[in-house]
Amino acid sequence: MIPIGDDNSDRTITPIVNYLLVLINIFVFVYWQGLGQNDQFTYSYATVPAEILSGHDIVTASKIIVDPYTGESITMPGLGVTDIPVYLTLITSMFMHGSLAHIAGNMLYLWIFGDNLENAMGHFRYLLFYLLCGVLAGLSHVFSIALTGQSAYVPTLGASGAISGVLGGYMLMYPTRRVYLWLFFFFTISVPAFISVGFWFIFQVLNGMGIIGGAETSNVAYPAHIGGFIAGLILVKFFVQKERVLAYKRKPRW
Repeated sequence: MIPIGDDNSDRTITPIVNYLLVLINIFVFVYWQGLGQNDQFTYSYATVPAEILSGHDIVTASKIIVDPYTGESITMPGLGVTDIPVYLTLITSMFMHGSLAHIAGNMLYLWIFGDNLENAMGHFRYLLFYLLCGVLAGLSHVFSIALTGQSAYVPTLGASGAISGVLGGYMLMYPTRRVYLWLFFFFTISVPAFISVGFWFIFQVLNGMGIIGGAETSNVAYPAHIGGFIAGLILVKFFVQKERVLAYKRKPRW
């Protein structure tokens, strides 16, 4: 199921910040990351758990690894010099992505769900909410690495954690808002947000626990998704401007 839109009939402001976030992510991926090919930039400004835990920049050499299944030799880039405080990589990594599919999926979710929260919060509050959720999501991943003993030298990047916060806030604020889904690539359906977003969250939890193979077979940082979502649920009420959502709450819903 792929979300393709939602009910925006009550939107009263142009979601400038949400548009800018989408554009900045695309610009960074195309210009600075070279469509994901600039490993030096990526491995310098992505979040490295070991750097966050130690507070120090870590530089490692590239190494060649051999795929045990194909026998193919692959060059694994080393961690580059980070010329900003390492804690700021919790923010820079939010605007970087690993592939075209990675950024396309993230920006689709941000485009659909972010404008509604910006409408409820206002521009500046929404920006703070987005960045705070992203930082807390990154810290969730870092602490999960520390607790589980996984490699702390694998860099992480992507807007997924911040967008997970947006989804958490969206579901709490608009549980019955209609979300339009593209089902099986053939037809569309509309379901309440608590179903579409709730299903997404359950999927993250199951993958994070390895129940359907996610934690064992994927390089997706599921703890960041879960942490960001919970952060959004908790924080959203502190950022919304209540008068902005009254109009929607008075609307008859089906």
